[in-house]
Amino acid sequence: MKVLLIKDVYKLGRAGDIKKVADGYGRNFLIPQGLAVLATDGALKQVQKIKAQAEIRRNTQNEELKGVADLVKEATLIFPAKAGETGKLYGSITTQDIATALTEKIRYEIKRQQVDTQPIRTLGEFTAHVRLTMDLVPELKIIVHREGESPETAEPQKAEKAKASEAKAEEPAAEAPTEAA
Repeated sequence: MKVLLIKDVYKLGRAGDIKKVADGYGRNFLIPQGLAVLATDGALKQVQKIKAQAEIRRNTQNEELKGVADLVKEATLIFPAKAGETGKLYGSITTQDIATALTEKIRYEIKRQQVDTQPIRTLGEFTAHVRLTMDLVPELKIIVHREGESPETAEPQKAEKAKASEAKAEEPAAEAPTEAA
């Protein structure tokens, strides 16, 4: 099925593009949501008009959300979580958790669909992309630390554990030549 996009559709195309999509996707989602129309001769005559209107709409949206994008770039979300000895979380930090925390922090509603990351299942630092518009996708810094520890103390402990494991790895290597001699 060929459709003419009326609005920008994430991972499909921009307004005014003509795309070939699966029949069900076009019939059950794109057309009822008002995102596209069938690519008929009459609709194809309006391509330039749709592209011009979409460009104006896109520019105004980007200007309005530029301040929000700056807030998102500056924000750092910190999540305390229960984790095992290996640093694996007992649950996970989902896009819904990230969206809720970010909404509270910057006072602008972010939906979970706008947060582009996989669920976080380990301790550490992560980055997520927040899709405000198709052109405006700022990065967000996320820190997950063990519950009961401060995020600052979690990093030195990891460094100490890494040094300790390196030292243990070096000890057997150092002992092996002495036993052979």
